Amino acid sequence: MNQMQENPIPRRRKRRRHPVVWLIAALLVVLLAVIIIVGRSLRSRPEPPPVDPHAGQIYVNDGANMVWLTPIDGVAVNPLLRSDFIMLEGHPHYMGTDFTVERGVDLSTYQSGINWKAASEEMDFAILRIGYRGYTKGALRPDDAFESHYAGARKNGVDVGVYFFSQALTAQEGREEAEYVLSLLDGRDLQLPIYFDWEDVSAEDARTYGYDYANLTDSAAAFCDTIRDAGYEAGVYINRQQGYYHYDMARLAPYGLWVADLNFYPDFYYAHELWQYTFTAQIDGISGPVDMNLRFIEK
Repeated sequence: MNQMQENPIPRRRKRRRHPVVWLIAALLVVLLAVIIIVGRSLRSRPEPPPVDPHAGQIYVNDGANMVWLTPIDGVAVNPLLRSDFIMLEGHPHYMGTDFTVERGVDLSTYQSGINWKAASEEMDFAILRIGYRGYTKGALRPDDAFESHYAGARKNGVDVGVYFFSQALTAQEGREEAEYVLSLLDGRDLQLPIYFDWEDVSAEDARTYGYDYANLTDSAAAFCDTIRDAGYEAGVYINRQQGYYHYDMARLAPYGLWVADLNFYPDFYYAHELWQYTFTAQIDGISGPVDMNLRFIEK
């Protein structure tokens, strides 16, 4: 053999990649795939719905503004709807089918000299002020027109309830007012409840000036419990501000509710049997403006 045959040029051996390199490359490929998939998923995911800050609340007219409030558990809700009412000749009329409705007035000594024969043609009932507590010294006094109002109403077939204008500051004073009402009634028959009517007096010399309402529900409950213990129905007269902010509505649930809500339908959120809708009604037989009410009797 010649030299070349005896000593051939050696071939260059192919270098093999280390297994770790392949593993890292595979992991990078998998990681890139995951990033792509997650990115696409995030881009296609819908935005979460915004949180409702008023979830579980009600939007109501509190007598001054439309406001959001949290309803009180366990207190019956007003079943009357705006669609249940129409206005005819300046008065709301109930067009629903769940209630029988009666129309009536509330009266005090400021409506004297009533022609009951004429007035009775336009009303089913009358809520009469039987007395009041003076807003300065707090003396208990009778309404001067109660006797004649009661006699005129009953003689002409008008059902009667009564109310007492309260300025009670404590439960004891509420109870005192109820006992005074019972003494003035002296066993008279009533077809409607006896109502506790506490109202703000803005005069600086009023005994309730600056009152913080802390004892208001106690006063009303003491009044109503005393009335019921005597065998009469009891109720509380309120406006929307009192109902939403000052009274404990859960504690008023056992009593009838008479709501002042100047509107063309009763929009107070909680259930009530008597709705005072105007202070300026005109009634034959009564000179001057008069408060008018609707009474809802469930069928």
